[in-house]
Amino acid sequence: MRTEDPRPPSRADATGTPTPLPPPGDVLTALRTGTWHWDTAAGLVTVDAEAARLLGLPEEPAALTEAGVRARFHPVDWNEIDGIVSLAAAEDTLAEARLRIMDERGRVVRTVRSRSKPTFDRASGTYEMLGTLQEIGEQPPGSAARSPVTGDWRRSREAFLLDAGRALAEARSTAEVLRVAARLSMPGFSPDGLAVFGVEGDHLTVIGHHGHSPGAEGPFTAMPLDTGYPAAEVVRTGRAVYLSAPADYRRHYPASWALAEPFGRQSWAFLPLIVAGRTIGAWMAAFTYRVTFTPDERSVLTTVARMLAQALSRAGTAETERALTDGLQRSMLPTLGPRIPGLSVAARYVPTGGGLQVGGDWYDMIPLPSGRIALVIGDVQGHDVRAAGLMGQLRIALRAYAAEGHRPDAVLSRASRFLAGVTDSVPYGGGDPGAPGEAGGPGEAAETRFATCLYMEVDPATGELEIARAGHPDPAIRMADGTVLVRATAGGLPLGIDPDTDYPTTRAVLEPGETLLICTDGLIETGGHDLDTGWARIRTTLEEHTGDSLEELADSLVQAVHGPPSHHTTGPLADRREDDIAVLLLRRGERPEPATPARRTLLTVAQAEPQRVAVGRQQIRELMHDWADREQVDSAVLMVSETVTNVLVHTDGDALMTAVMTGEPTRRVLRVEVTDSSDDLPHKRRPGEMASSGRGLVLLELLADAWGVDLRGEGKSIWFELYEGDGDPGGDGPGDGDPVPSGAV
Repeated sequence: MRTEDPRPPSRADATGTPTPLPPPGDVLTALRTGTWHWDTAAGLVTVDAEAARLLGLPEEPAALTEAGVRARFHPVDWNEIDGIVSLAAAEDTLAEARLRIMDERGRVVRTVRSRSKPTFDRASGTYEMLGTLQEIGEQPPGSAARSPVTGDWRRSREAFLLDAGRALAEARSTAEVLRVAARLSMPGFSPDGLAVFGVEGDHLTVIGHHGHSPGAEGPFTAMPLDTGYPAAEVVRTGRAVYLSAPADYRRHYPASWALAEPFGRQSWAFLPLIVAGRTIGAWMAAFTYRVTFTPDERSVLTTVARMLAQALSRAGTAETERALTDGLQRSMLPTLGPRIPGLSVAARYVPTGGGLQVGGDWYDMIPLPSGRIALVIGDVQGHDVRAAGLMGQLRIALRAYAAEGHRPDAVLSRASRFLAGVTDSVPYGGGDPGAPGEAGGPGEAAETRFATCLYMEVDPATGELEIARAGHPDPAIRMADGTVLVRATAGGLPLGIDPDTDYPTTRAVLEPGETLLICTDGLIETGGHDLDTGWARIRTTLEEHTGDSLEELADSLVQAVHGPPSHHTTGPLADRREDDIAVLLLRRGERPEPATPARRTLLTVAQAEPQRVAVGRQQIRELMHDWADREQVDSAVLMVSETVTNVLVHTDGDALMTAVMTGEPTRRVLRVEVTDSSDDLPHKRRPGEMASSGRGLVLLELLADAWGVDLRGEGKSIWFELYEGDGDPGGDGPGDGDPVPSGAV
């Protein structure tokens, strides 16, 4: 069997003796190719006669400064030399570029191709280059887009890199980064197959791929780093691998060619993904056509690989932080527990959109030893890790105090002392109080933080509520017919400000079919709203909700502030929020009631809080929001103001106002009672024109459809009724001339 010698035949004379090849210099001269040497350490470029001619200099060897050579090239081309050389030095490949030669007038006289081999000295940061220059003609039209000397190509490349950088910078997850990478359309050449490899221990992993069928990544997953696969070599060495043809792949990586061959690609580029000097993976770009990988194409691929590595690193860090904060939220925010007979509960927590996605808002539901249920909602000052940590500590302390059986006022008093002690003992930043140069050192005060809180005990059997409030927004009640009232409750300072603050308790009853809302101020004041306009927005949402689902109502409240998010309870929202939001809803189950349920409200006005008379007037207006005769509404507000104020002026006790509306629309009855603990009974007087008092019973007689005074075991109750429409339910009130017991009204 005869074996062919693959080597080309030597030149020989007639006798068969090989003829010596001409010297390399003669060959280069014959090919009109010049040589040059660039020493960056010395700052000199040495050229031979042909290279000097091509540069527009006398045709003789010369030694030029870098500035002298730079003046001969088009400035745009010269600016790219450094990047091309750095890339070739990093990849240990040839540096190839097309350069335009300029004359003294700035006109392009010729285009040359330079090919050189750089030698990089890492110690000094300098390099030497030995290369050739050869004149080339104009580029054919079909290759203009691929030529580095074409302005359109440069502009396309710059625009592509800007767009790619912007898109990758905006990607917030690994999946988004991979989607952006798959959609990149590179100028003049675009891969149709992409794969991103990561590293776990001593194995490759496939983070994602595009242009391949599902499951095609199987053979490449968990591939050892010491295998003969291009991506593994890239991770090991940190250098790119370019394979312009299947023959190159088969020759250099025979062990893995069988895995790559079925995909039908013609060219491959494997580039390292490097972050902070560490190779975190590899990126493969595969092509169905031949790509020579010119220096310009390699430059684009290398730049994209660098941006892709940074984007993957940012996305990985962000996903780790989100997983951490989601876990922190799940550990700090409780589940609502088992269903409570007769009650329905729903809750939502929405963090701010920036930072750690966790803050100081929280809610809780605590089973009590008495069989009651405690509902808690609160807001620790701040949206940082410190606020989240304090929130967790305060929530645990509140649960402990509640489990001991303390009443609501005692629970908040103990919690306030606890928070004051925690914030006073820990310096801002968590440093050592005695360490110099840190917060909390000598002469530096510790950071004091406070928290608002509302603590409420609920009796599931009767609907009775006992509420204590520490600087927190009041609760709101949605009645069975959709009427919404803000339930005014007594309160004290926020927790942690004054350890000796008292927290009065307010008692109320949640009637069947009514819904109680408690929330943090983020739900009220987000979006530029103040306390009044924010409550108006919440009232509108509560009134317009027609469904029976408490979960849907909770979603509607959050959506009224931010629009529909994907996950309210655990996931971050897409845009940045102004404040955390915590919402807790409680509904008492319905029982058979009349077709039109009664509306009720109750308010205590203490002697030291005369300003709460205005709250009573507002509650009457809200209770009568759909009353047919608006003049009767004004009359009711005036009579409430008079009767409550008279209690504060003429007695030493507090006033308790109770208002109940019953009946069908247009035929309803409003009954208002103002109770006090004084035994002095009022009597009707006839004040003069200039008198400053004595008009209370006169107004009742003139404005009310019925009124009276009821004696109680301790104190008395002054009541009045208004009838909607022409109907009279039959209530008897004292008429003109009826005796009224002595007293002052």
